[in-house]
Amino acid sequence: MAAVSVSATDGFTDAILASDFSRARGLLHPDIDFRAMTPNRVWEASDPNGVEEVLRAWFEHPERAVERVEPVAPTSVADTRHVGWRVYGRRAEGLFVYEQQAYVREDDGLVVWLRVMCSGPRPLGSGSPA
Repeated sequence: MAAVSVSATDGFTDAILASDFSRARGLLHPDIDFRAMTPNRVWEASDPNGVEEVLRAWFEHPERAVERVEPVAPTSVADTRHVGWRVYGRRAEGLFVYEQQAYVREDDGLVVWLRVMCSGPRPLGSGSPA
């Protein structure tokens, strides 16, 4: 039986879910076209190291502890994949959740174009993450 090929987008999403940002960086084209928007900032990068720095800023934020990341069902729009993830965690104010939606294009087995939109952390209430 032949091995199933995993797309760069799937590998990138899996790396995000595992918080393995160096693996995510390895799936990006050297001239990645990256832009993202969070509630208070627009982010841009033109190389894999820059994208990795942004990912670490989001997921390794000193005031928030990420407890788990879950996938959102992927879809496609012509040559553009739509993927996403929901992040659950804890900060001084209590539990939070945020969701990021990404649109991704690939070429030659690498992510060449990436756009991300983030909801920003939203309070969940008391107890453990839903």
